[in-house]
Amino acid sequence: MKMEVLKNEKNMAEFKLEGERHTFPGLLRQKLLEDKSVEYVSYVLDHPMDGSARFVLKTSGKSPKKALEDAAKEIEAELDEFGSKVKKVMK
Repeated sequence: MKMEVLKNEKNMAEFKLEGERHTFPGLLRQKLLEDKSVEYVSYVLDHPMDGSARFVLKTSGKSPKKALEDAAKEIEAELDEFGSKVKKVMK
């Protein structure tokens, strides 16, 4: 996955995730929406043949970078927990 930052302002960021359609962008959007400092987050697939998702993220009280870092940590923790459960039940 490649990330390209299109805009990075105090309370707003626009970025593109190349090589992603709905699976990871949907998860990232969900985690960002759980953050009370996120005012708005959405992504769009510009064209059906284009393999990238373009995000717009608006925050208050926290930078977009910090909101993304926090969401990434939550996703990582959930994946670690899932991995542990798989190892436990799939002996």
